[in-house]
Amino acid sequence: MNLHKPDVKITSAEEALQFLKEGNERFVKGELSTKDTYEEDRNTLSGGQVPYAIVLCCADSRVAPEIYFDQKLGDIFVIRNAGNVVDDVVLGSIEYGAEHLGSPLVVVVGHTSCGAVTAACSGGELPRNIQAIVKKIAPSVEEGKSVNEVAAANAKAMVEEILNDEIIQHLGTKVVPAVYDILTGEVSWL
Repeated sequence: MNLHKPDVKITSAEEALQFLKEGNERFVKGELSTKDTYEEDRNTLSGGQVPYAIVLCCADSRVAPEIYFDQKLGDIFVIRNAGNVVDDVVLGSIEYGAEHLGSPLVVVVGHTSCGAVTAACSGGELPRNIQAIVKKIAPSVEEGKSVNEVAAANAKAMVEEILNDEIIQHLGTKVVPAVYDILTGEVSWL
């Protein structure tokens, strides 16, 4: 399905969430939609973007949301950093996507075998900037016994931070947590 055609317009968070779920099902089954329209998509998108969802996820090279949600250029507004943590810059990006681009949905996706979460669980001395990431994840360490449980707890904690944002509250933007399994490719909704 080409989401850039004028007859396909996603306006609600529920529709956006369903599109992401269906895309992940296609990915897991190995039945990805055709994406051979890059030139057409670039031309269409050169006039602006209208992504239907915002995805905050880890910078890990194994977890590309455009792929595991089976989406095309311009469909999702992606923010990536180690550990999918929220800070002022990330919140500003989310606010921009929700307020100025009109995305009705934010999804925070943690993932299994996350290196940033592993570092938070392990403790110890780390370089200053990596320590800043670990510090954001640290409160979630008490919520789980394994790295994967902590990754899920961290996704939920980041959702709570986003939900406390005044602009997100004012807009009524839906914010949901999820975890991507790097082995199966399945996204579990928390």
